Amino acid sequence: MTLVPTGTLRASINLGNPVLAQGTPEEPRGITVDLARELAARLAVPLELLCFTAARDSFAALVDGRADVGFLAIEPAREAEVAFTAPYVVIEGVYVVVEDSDVTGSDQVDRPGTTIGVKEGSAYDLYLTRTIQQAEIVRGTDGTDVFVERGLDVAAGIRQPLTRFVGDGSRYRILEPAFMQIRQAVGIPRDRSTRAADFVTAFVSDLVASGFIRTKLEQAGQDPNLVATSAPS
Repeated sequence: MTLVPTGTLRASINLGNPVLAQGTPEEPRGITVDLARELAARLAVPLELLCFTAARDSFAALVDGRADVGFLAIEPAREAEVAFTAPYVVIEGVYVVVEDSDVTGSDQVDRPGTTIGVKEGSAYDLYLTRTIQQAEIVRGTDGTDVFVERGLDVAAGIRQPLTRFVGDGSRYRILEPAFMQIRQAVGIPRDRSTRAADFVTAFVSDLVASGFIRTKLEQAGQDPNLVATSAPS
């Protein structure tokens, strides 16, 4: 199997998604760290965690050969270079507006003159880039930061951190329904063997079916119901 050509499993961890990973580069924790440790244990190899603050950097580590495995949302723009398993967690992409905005639902966002702040290279950036037809996407290091700093109409992001951003709801509000389902999966470089891809796919399927994912989400303080309903082998 060519999954670990160096003899050490190098896993890229995106600390920019607080649902999947928390902590610091020196002491990361969360469901993706647990997945990486379990995979290394099953392969009986050492583990090296490569921590990043954005999905685009985690993806780049897979593409340029620095990482053997990563934890990213399934997106067509990534699939040419990364082979994905079935999802193990599904989270939602939502919009936020200021409280007095005349936009009352997510279906009203894509219209001329509307500006949407996103985190560059995120799953929702990639999704909106290929689906938004009339609104303008404005990219930054964080969707809410560029939304506030530039006085944009809308911010896009993951439901959990945007819920914390909104807080008591006195200044901002979330638009319903969610504009996308973000399917988080395990990815490996496309140049790895079919056997390696099959092994990782079966690994994820087993962890979903066994309750491992649900348990680790709960231990990390995340909603255990975010676990994907199935991960076919």
